[in-house]
Amino acid sequence: MPRDPLSVPSDPFAATPTGDELGHPAIAVPAPVEEVMTMRIALDQDLVGEVRTRFRYDPERPYEVLLTFHLGRSDEADWVFSRDLLRDGLEALSGQGDVKLWPAYCPCHGSTLHLALESPHGSALLEVSRPRVRAWLDRTYVVVSEAEEAAAGPTDDQLAALLA
Repeated sequence: MPRDPLSVPSDPFAATPTGDELGHPAIAVPAPVEEVMTMRIALDQDLVGEVRTRFRYDPERPYEVLLTFHLGRSDEADWVFSRDLLRDGLEALSGQGDVKLWPAYCPCHGSTLHLALESPHGSALLEVSRPRVRAWLDRTYVVVSEAEEAAAGPTDDQLAALLA
């Protein structure tokens, strides 16, 4: 039986140094920050299931987070959205359209983060530990700060000029 790819944790502070053919070292690029969390998913009005989900942040794509839902089959479902959306959703309702996040409190599970996803194939309502998501998100800001993220891409003015 093949090994479950979600069972292998990553080292959030590992670096992968490389060099050129002459052995000159290149600048080390921080490894992606990953953590697998179990999310509760509403399957029916009175039925809740669990889905293992890999939260992944790649410093080379500083604006986005990737959630991979391991569905127990050969396929997985990926959702990509902005790190800002996740950060804001930890404090208040955030998002519109396909992805919405908001904090909540559940007597059974404590402080939680709710995640509502919509697609042409259906919708899902998920819940996860808010402190665990916050701790993971804080680790992403250690790797790429908000200031570094802002400097990583084009400004609004640059985008407007490009699209003009």
